[in-house]
Amino acid sequence: MNGCFHYMPFGAQLLPDERVHFRLWAPGASRVDVCLPATEGNGDRELPMRALPEGWFELATDQAAAGTLYRFRIDGGETVPDPASRYQPNDVHGASQVIDPCAYPWEDAQWCGRPWEEAVIYELHVGTFTPAGTFRAARERLGHLAELGVTVIQLMPVAEFPGERNWGYDGALKFAVEGAYGTPDDLKALVQTAHALGMMIMLDVVYNHFGPEGNYLHLYAPLFFTAAQATPWGDAIDFDGPDSAWVRRFFIHNALYWLEEFHFDGLRLDAVHAIFDRNSPDILEELADAVKQSVGRDRAVHLVLENDNNIARYLARDDRQDPLRYVAQWNDDLHHALHILLTGECAGYYADYAGDPIHYLGRALCEGFAYQGEASTYRGGTARGEPSRHLPPTAFVGFLENHDQTGNRPFGERLTRLATDHALRAATAILLLAPSPPLLFMGQEWASGKPFLFFCDFEPELGRKVTEGRRQGFARWPGLEQASAREGIPDPQLPATRAASVLDWDRLESAEGRQWLALHRTLLRLRAEQIVPLLKAIEEGTADYVPMGRRGLRAQWSLRDGSHLVLLANLGPDALADVEAPEARMIFSLPEALSGAGRWNTLPGWSVAWFIREPAGR
Repeated sequence: MNGCFHYMPFGAQLLPDERVHFRLWAPGASRVDVCLPATEGNGDRELPMRALPEGWFELATDQAAAGTLYRFRIDGGETVPDPASRYQPNDVHGASQVIDPCAYPWEDAQWCGRPWEEAVIYELHVGTFTPAGTFRAARERLGHLAELGVTVIQLMPVAEFPGERNWGYDGALKFAVEGAYGTPDDLKALVQTAHALGMMIMLDVVYNHFGPEGNYLHLYAPLFFTAAQATPWGDAIDFDGPDSAWVRRFFIHNALYWLEEFHFDGLRLDAVHAIFDRNSPDILEELADAVKQSVGRDRAVHLVLENDNNIARYLARDDRQDPLRYVAQWNDDLHHALHILLTGECAGYYADYAGDPIHYLGRALCEGFAYQGEASTYRGGTARGEPSRHLPPTAFVGFLENHDQTGNRPFGERLTRLATDHALRAATAILLLAPSPPLLFMGQEWASGKPFLFFCDFEPELGRKVTEGRRQGFARWPGLEQASAREGIPDPQLPATRAASVLDWDRLESAEGRQWLALHRTLLRLRAEQIVPLLKAIEEGTADYVPMGRRGLRAQWSLRDGSHLVLLANLGPDALADVEAPEARMIFSLPEALSGAGRWNTLPGWSVAWFIREPAGR
């Protein structure tokens, strides 16, 4: 792996002659000054920046160096942090700091990443993964993940957000490493440790909005936004307006910055259905092309989408079935179908799957999207999705839990509080041995009982509105129709809400925790040994499934050598009769007694069996 920094046409860059080059795009300003701390006494030194065409301002000076704090003063008035700041030691409203990105002693020059087929993803939130909630503390736990069988760590966003506590999706400064978690070098050490343990590490990035506090772009660069499109977070980012060229470059450079300067192995792009762009190529395509043509030439770099619109073209493959742009998408359809089968919950978006969840589960396992253009009742009858059967199963990330599906519940309950152990074990056996790459949410491997609640740390007035809006948003949630009932929803602003979400590592030492951990380790070992070698050989478009009653499923994936991977599952409490066991080698069963039962034609409740059937004549 080469390089220690990513050159950007904005921000603060150290020059070879030891000067610092400051550059800001401020098309809404007529004058910009760099404000540096005074050498003596109080006040700042103000250095005027030179105005350039297209709204740019720049200054190269020997009065700053690595470690210098700085701000920009706009038109002689308000001072603002650098939107391309690498570090904010005093939060989003404070001064930015000049960083020497080459100061960190990288030792992962031989690391080239891992093939996507080997992906076992572990999503974690740095602030609650450990009691300390820092990069350094997370680093000390990476050995546990390597022993578990994880091959990809996925960090929830770490861009600077307001206050000390946040999920990360309210980042206001996209290039700055969140100071509550540590320094840029602390994050680099976390990445390097993951590589030393043989694990890739990806970062969740948010390109559909800026956080509601600490974003000063409206003051001097209003062209970043457009009122023509609305998002749940306000005006959309303007990716296709007449002055959007530098807006697009800002986000493309952000992607390259994390990949090059921090050696991340990939990015997960949050909620791209809230990105609006009529250009061709659009911003998602242009960003992926830029990654492929730069850092992606030298090592494996994987880009993953979250996209509620189920657009298959972003996941297109070439003749060798290598991704042209994006390697995979989070498969909400798979989660929703499994969640109904495990919990019986049918409210909200689950209603689209409630009529026949086993059908939707089979389709998601075998074809990727469960909704491939059909009308969505939850979305008012509009069509959702595109055909995806032609794509390989590795284009879809499966999961039982993630930050959204857990944290966007009013009380943040995990499946351990919503489903029986038998049901959860069966679903885990499907998730971890299915051809699609699985994702575990932190603590899932020991069936953590701790909630993952929504929490934040905004300034008081904004925080009050967020708390009220959060509670009002659950007015149609079963049992919370009355305002008095919603008062019990934990206040996102309270430090105790974050504290309640910190993982219960001590449960690992309990008998039950060890049993769950052993199951996950066994399944992930089997995945590495039995499933991963098959993935490149699965023939696209040939997988098929047959529901067996309301709760049973038979699914089959065909391989190019004529063999088949076969799943039989009963995701209900009652035994399923008249089930024909295939003439094949069983590689796993739950309950374990199935493996020694000889020929059988009844599946017990909550049972799963995986087989590999060799081609005829072998």
